[in-house]
Amino acid sequence: MPTSKSQRGFTLLELLVASSLGLIVMLMMASLFKVGMDATFTVTQRAETQQNVRAAMELMTKDISLAGGGLPSGGLQLVTGGSVSKFGCNQTGTCYVPGGTYPNSGGGVANYMYGIIPNFGNGVQSNTVITAAPALTNSSITSIYCDYNFPLSNFTFTFPTSTSVGVAVVNGAVQPNNILAPGGLNKGDLIMFSVSTPGNGKTSSGTSLVQNAAVVAEITGIPNNSTINFAAGDALNFNQVGGGTGNNLATVATAAAGANAQTSACRLNAVSYFIQVPAAGGTIQTPRLMRQVNGLDAVPVADGIINLQFTYDVIDSTAGTIVANQQNPIGAGESPGLIQKVNIWIMGSSLTTDAKRSQSMYLATSVSLRDMSFCNSYSSSSTVCQ
Repeated sequence: MPTSKSQRGFTLLELLVASSLGLIVMLMMASLFKVGMDATFTVTQRAETQQNVRAAMELMTKDISLAGGGLPSGGLQLVTGGSVSKFGCNQTGTCYVPGGTYPNSGGGVANYMYGIIPNFGNGVQSNTVITAAPALTNSSITSIYCDYNFPLSNFTFTFPTSTSVGVAVVNGAVQPNNILAPGGLNKGDLIMFSVSTPGNGKTSSGTSLVQNAAVVAEITGIPNNSTINFAAGDALNFNQVGGGTGNNLATVATAAAGANAQTSACRLNAVSYFIQVPAAGGTIQTPRLMRQVNGLDAVPVADGIINLQFTYDVIDSTAGTIVANQQNPIGAGESPGLIQKVNIWIMGSSLTTDAKRSQSMYLATSVSLRDMSFCNSYSSSSTVCQ
């Protein structure tokens, strides 16, 4: 007969102890896994936010650094006696920047185009409240400069009527030779026509030129490669035919008819940056930074931008000293034509959220305006600013 031997098993106490130890080890591993996942999520949020903020900052600094390029020294008087011209609006009448009209000049005359136009307190389209943003005033900014990516030096211009301009190509073999070529002129673009005559001064390249007239007009139509229309009633209110004086094609036509007159043109870029809070299906979406040029539609630059602020270093034209970090230079009676540096603060918020948790970060920089006014602080008599 086979005999059986008794074998000792686990007691209940041993089983409980082993199970408890196993459970503790599993909990520790789960905790470590969660910590790792949280760290990965945090890094992802910060990288995403930083990427958006840096992309916005790089594009803004490029446009702002070009402010004033190609404009007359100190700015340009637009039409007077009529309606104030606008910026930040498209061809359908949508105005993205609240109260976006050109300011007064130093003499108190309205409708003056500077290279930089500070827009304090109107940085969000339709003045929408951004609940996630800190309690700081959002502002927008407009930078204006000549666009030389599509140079108009290969064209000559005539002014047959007060609402149209004739275009002729100087050399067909030179590019561009078509104003409608890719990257060329569009309805809503701003064109600055300048008329100069030879002066008495001499430069390294020959006789200097004296500017007699400079006019800005908005394109309302381009029927063909040889005609540009500038009809009244344009979206930005530049072409005020008969409604004001100074800034109209008749002014530049008269100057161009003078002896030895030389006419040149450039497309201006009036670039406005502001924050938009889009709504889709009744739900408020993530705020984003927008870029709008001339009378064209605004395009998004970076998502997750919730705060936009600017301060300005401005020359005091009387004392010749710098007034640093001026938040609202126009409101303080300072001329935008004497802005020397723009200080920028952008705040971004992460798009990726976890249980409604998000991260925010600031990015700040300063941009010197190389094409803006010159102030001679070393004059023997008094400070001379232009």
